[in-house]
Amino acid sequence: AGSGAAAAPQELSVQYSPSRWARRLRGDAVVQAHLEATAAGTQRARAGAQTALHVPYGDGDGERLDIYLPADPSGAFPVLVYIHGGYWQCLSKDESGFAAPPLVSRGVALVAVGYDTAPKGHMDAMVLQVRRSVAFLAKRYPGTRGMYLCGHSAGAQLAAMVLATDWTEYGVTPDIRGAVLVSGVYDLEPILHTYVNDALGMTREVAQRNSPMLCVPPAAAGCEVLVAVAEHDSPEFHRQSREYGQALRTAGWSVSLLDLASVDHFDIIEKLSEESYVLTQVGADLLSSL
Repeated sequence: AGSGAAAAPQELSVQYSPSRWARRLRGDAVVQAHLEATAAGTQRARAGAQTALHVPYGDGDGERLDIYLPADPSGAFPVLVYIHGGYWQCLSKDESGFAAPPLVSRGVALVAVGYDTAPKGHMDAMVLQVRRSVAFLAKRYPGTRGMYLCGHSAGAQLAAMVLATDWTEYGVTPDIRGAVLVSGVYDLEPILHTYVNDALGMTREVAQRNSPMLCVPPAAAGCEVLVAVAEHDSPEFHRQSREYGQALRTAGWSVSLLDLASVDHFDIIEKLSEESYVLTQVGADLLSSL
């Protein structure tokens, strides 16, 4: 496949249109089904867990967190920070709590991060907001048994940028012990040549500055990274996952690459609401092993 940027813009727009690669539903129908599934899952999670909703981590309207606490929130618990996708321009924290039930039942808190999507938000600001949300959580829950990042699609890029943070300017160093990066984009250069950039308005400099592939940090001891991609993701998404995983490995990170059968760009993450789903199980193993 080679570098995505070398392909014609028309072909790139096909490669970076995840709904075109889904098999169970076509086009907009799979996106609509995703919105309905995640919203319904989040409603169930809110009904069944102790929650602190719309917690501000900054002054901006979009700088809010939804926190789903385990049954006994008095002890030390691990925190999973979930960063939603939506190509940096749609979705929100409000339908991002669907993965909470299997986690809170195991004594893990889930935090869904809100950030300003485009056109209000721009790429530098989104990366900064997500970093600040993680710093806020590290200060709010200093006694946690580790923080874990989980990002889907655009959220995987944001989570990967959190791994590349210089924490000296945040006054805290979060104890990040793992990251689950799902169907992500780690090199933003190809996005410049697609419809996705219409709302984002990224320049090449902005794209490079916020591409995890171009700012792989030295390996963090005791932090495990899982890079997952769906069978029915496009070849470009597969290439991006493979190359970013390899770049991390080359830098000394502990990395696992997971190619998940029978799922597409959307249900690969939706199914985290299910106890029996392989990614739920792998995530649970990651949380319990450290």
